[in-house]
Amino acid sequence: MPGGSTAHGPSIDGDIFSVASRAGSWSQKYLHRLVAFDLLTAFVTVGLALVFGPGRADINSTYIVASLVMPLLWIVALGLSRAYERRYLGVSEEEYRAVGRAVVGLLSLLAIGGLFVKAQWSRLYVITLVVGLFALGLLVRRAMRHWLHRNRREGKLMQRTVVVGRADAAAELIRNIKNSPDQGLDVVAVCTSGLDTDWNTTSAIEGVPVMGTSVDAVSAVDLCDAEVVAVTSHPELAGKGLRRLAWALEERDVELVVSTGLLDVAGPRLSLRQSADMSLLHIERPAATRRSVILKSLMDRTLAAMLVIALSPVFIAIALAIKFTSPGPVLFRQKRVGVGGEFFTIYKFRTMVVDAEKQLTSLLAHNEGNAVQFKMKKDPRITPIGTFLRRFSLDELPQLFNVLIGNMSLVGPRPQSQAEVEQYEPDAMRRLHVRPGMTGLWQISGRSDLDWEQSIRLDLRYVDNWSPIVDLQILFRTFKAVVTSNGAY
Repeated sequence: MPGGSTAHGPSIDGDIFSVASRAGSWSQKYLHRLVAFDLLTAFVTVGLALVFGPGRADINSTYIVASLVMPLLWIVALGLSRAYERRYLGVSEEEYRAVGRAVVGLLSLLAIGGLFVKAQWSRLYVITLVVGLFALGLLVRRAMRHWLHRNRREGKLMQRTVVVGRADAAAELIRNIKNSPDQGLDVVAVCTSGLDTDWNTTSAIEGVPVMGTSVDAVSAVDLCDAEVVAVTSHPELAGKGLRRLAWALEERDVELVVSTGLLDVAGPRLSLRQSADMSLLHIERPAATRRSVILKSLMDRTLAAMLVIALSPVFIAIALAIKFTSPGPVLFRQKRVGVGGEFFTIYKFRTMVVDAEKQLTSLLAHNEGNAVQFKMKKDPRITPIGTFLRRFSLDELPQLFNVLIGNMSLVGPRPQSQAEVEQYEPDAMRRLHVRPGMTGLWQISGRSDLDWEQSIRLDLRYVDNWSPIVDLQILFRTFKAVVTSNGAY
């Protein structure tokens, strides 16, 4: 391998201080644009605050000075709140939380500064500043993230990455990285232990060339001009070995990330438990406390009641359309398995002919869904009005009454039939720990385009990581997808 290495750890030979600026200049582009937009929105917000805040006669030197320095103070507040840290850009919710912290800090500064200069700030001035900076700060980051993700899906603005780890673990990590282009990692090399018998003679893993073992990681970084090293399970990278690798990468300005091997555990549940002798990764229990369940139920029923009232004309129109275009009842009722394995009756607008269940046996050979759920794009049992209702997911609206009753939630795993639950493996039974929902993670990630394993994995991720904020995000994405009728909410 190019560059020396020893059996005691990664080599740091060579002129490491002459390593050129790497392809990761994407972060500089991102930061330059982000700071420019933050400055622009700060000037706009200050202008609006002066217009809607103090009257023209009340604008004095204090307001003028404060307004002139406010954009600079906003940038400083964002910087101190870690809104510009490269590790958060485009991938972490911490970017959004930093805006909230910056607003609070700026508000505190206004209050303290007002005491020193004996200034009486106009309430409208302060409110316009706080609301404007917070809203526009979030909007700027949302727009920038959309721009970054669009580029990354086209293979641009990526970070060249070297994966280090046991061959099977490295293969799994590479697959996950390739399935998540928004993370911005482009795997260009693998350094593996070679201890797995199936991988001993391979020259590539998941299409990525193998460039030695863990002791060759730094040489691979130099050769590939990498910006990130991702370490997964590896027998030679524990304790001193990992520390030496971190030192070598630090001097090359290369990021080091370590895969914990914990699948689908959300960031807020992870924290470091530090002491003088060791650092442990602490994993919080899922948010299934009594208080959280009550809060979720209250939010569900409140929103469901509001939607039922607002959509009542739509309910009437759909019911009349079904009644006059197809013989049979307006509503379709079916037993489903709910929280804790209890049965309940689910309600939908009928979209199929009355004897649809009897016709199912003759159509099983044409199944286009997964191994457990029957799906057929051109199902002959669907009525003309049913096709329209399904396209916009209007057939699901009666489930709002299930939410009001309390046997369903707005967000959660989809309610399954008894036949489907009987095919669950032990892990899948965890889906029954929360109330089933009208929409959920796997619905907004592809609906029937996902296979059964992917669907279960997304449902389990939700069960372990749900929160009111996550529910609101899923509901927003559901509404957006339904309105665009892309069929993948």
